[in-house]
Amino acid sequence: MAIKRYNAGIQRAKGLMEIAAALYDSSLSHETRRAAEGVLQTDSRVGRVVRLSLGVRDTSPKDDVPISFATGSFKEIIAVARGEYSMAWVNPSVLLTMAYRGTGPYKKKLPLRAIAVFPSFDVMGFAVRDSSGIESLEQIKKERRPLRVSSGFVPRNDLEASATMFTVAAVLRAAGFTLQDIVKWGGKIHSTPRPSDPARRAAIVDGSIDAIFDEGIKSWGQTAIDNGFRYLPIEGKILKQMTALGYRTSKMSNCGFRRMKSDVPTVDFSGWPMIVHADMPNDVPYALCEAIEQRRSVIPTDNFKALSLKQLCSGDGEAPFDVPLHPGARKFYRERGYLE
Repeated sequence: MAIKRYNAGIQRAKGLMEIAAALYDSSLSHETRRAAEGVLQTDSRVGRVVRLSLGVRDTSPKDDVPISFATGSFKEIIAVARGEYSMAWVNPSVLLTMAYRGTGPYKKKLPLRAIAVFPSFDVMGFAVRDSSGIESLEQIKKERRPLRVSSGFVPRNDLEASATMFTVAAVLRAAGFTLQDIVKWGGKIHSTPRPSDPARRAAIVDGSIDAIFDEGIKSWGQTAIDNGFRYLPIEGKILKQMTALGYRTSKMSNCGFRRMKSDVPTVDFSGWPMIVHADMPNDVPYALCEAIEQRRSVIPTDNFKALSLKQLCSGDGEAPFDVPLHPGARKFYRERGYLE
């Protein structure tokens, strides 16, 4: 087969992107074992922001398309709205929903659209030990329980929060208290860098924590049940406030855990949307979707299945979205038969 040729500039740009991707499988990366599932996953010291400009700004043709990508949370989404990034890939879908509606940490509606939502099923879990006698989040506030809570790192404000900790804070605020209140009542926050951190599993098993407020439910949820934890419902006024922000409802039964004593309502934390500005020229999102299609066999997926282009635009339970697709992306999906 003949080797495909590119001009010199494209060779360098494409080469850099291939090198950047390969760094996640280099000696700067390492494997760790997901605590609850007992399977290996790759972690890395390599950063997660990629900037690529095609051409030199002051000498390139006027129709060149500067491209910059980012992963992240609230600040990266705002940066896309400001034109600082071409696209952001975030988790979960509700971050885009809130930005589009101007709710949560966003002071106004942002001009954003989705080009694809990658599958990643998840829910928020608020678990306490059965022996605590706690049956609701409101009871924690009423009885001023000094719980030892495993969660993420407590941020200084909503915009600096991870999606996880913003959601935890929003749920607790709706119940009438904060993590800081738990500390004031004599409790303690055990912060972990990720839901699957081995320290959490150890704390669940050895009894050094009383509660877990987090997502990444499949990495710790069954272990919690097996060690005498139960899930608290997100319902009533708490659920009403969360759905007003843009969160979808879900149920713990969707997780497939064994020995659940009853079904428990909660809020959804699914979907990894790729976000662009609403004013992006239609041919660019179209081309981005072409690139996804072309490289789908090597793009990692959170459900560990072959990537389905149809699922990226379907809005199903693993890949929900409540924001319009960019017209350029919608055109691509319809032309290729992925969207009716």
